Amino acid sequence: MAAYLEFEDKIKKIEEDIIIAKTKADEHAVEILEKKLEKEVEKTFKNLNDYQKLQLARHPDRPYALDYISGLLTDSYEIHGDRHYVDDHAIVCYLGYIGTQKVLVIGEQKGRGTKDKLFRNFGMPSPEGYRKALRAAKMADKFQIPILLLVDTPGAYPGIGAEERNQSEAIAKNLYEFADLTTPTISVVIGEGGSGGALAISVADKLAMMRYSVYAVISPEGCSAILWNDPAKVETAANALKITAENLKDLNLIDDVINEPLIGAHRQRDEAILALKEYFLTSLEELQKLTPAQRSQKKYEKIMNLGSFQEEK
Repeated sequence: MAAYLEFEDKIKKIEEDIIIAKTKADEHAVEILEKKLEKEVEKTFKNLNDYQKLQLARHPDRPYALDYISGLLTDSYEIHGDRHYVDDHAIVCYLGYIGTQKVLVIGEQKGRGTKDKLFRNFGMPSPEGYRKALRAAKMADKFQIPILLLVDTPGAYPGIGAEERNQSEAIAKNLYEFADLTTPTISVVIGEGGSGGALAISVADKLAMMRYSVYAVISPEGCSAILWNDPAKVETAANALKITAENLKDLNLIDDVINEPLIGAHRQRDEAILALKEYFLTSLEELQKLTPAQRSQKKYEKIMNLGSFQEEK
């Protein structure tokens, strides 16, 4: 059964009316209701605020990394373990083909249902997860296999065990090593990009975000707690943080926004997967026209320009 957010109530009612009309075989009513639904979707989703986009990024029906991997890859093979400690299930690594192109996909996986969420640690990677991602990426770099990174995490796991195993060092090393890869790399925020947990697999030749994804240095809940000590200020914090794809594109912090379906990836999953596939293959074609040295130079320039600003006179 589909889950609806508060601002989707009118859409829910119309979709329920369409189901009733279809059971009655009333084709005329279905046609009228579908036109009404189309207008309501356009009216609702073209006027979303930043907090509503955050809700969509966290929507329980939104496709996760494994949904994209199963929809994108053929002849896939999973890579396990960091060869030091354990296999972190919050990060998944798959070798396979997108079309005829061999590719490595690294993604953060949140999990569905209580048992799976616990298995995936709610999509919060531990140091061994980032080390697994780096091990797989270096293997791909050795054979010049392009890498697709799928970002979707509330943040790196903050537990005592993760800190004892050097969480910050694992993230920092990924930032350093991923910046030095010579194979084409494309990172896409598919849902929630939280702090260093997201940044650890975001350093790439191209960084894009799905239309309703978010990317933030801190969650709006954390921000409202620190600044105002008031959970009611979450919406204010979400608007102030500039966490949406459009905001980050305007600030030149990301390269592209991928236009997932207007009604959201949670309602039209196949269309969202196709949009990501087309973006990846188009971007890869652009990157493959450059030499490894040219890609490294462009990556360096992009990283060095992050946070640049001009003072008004």
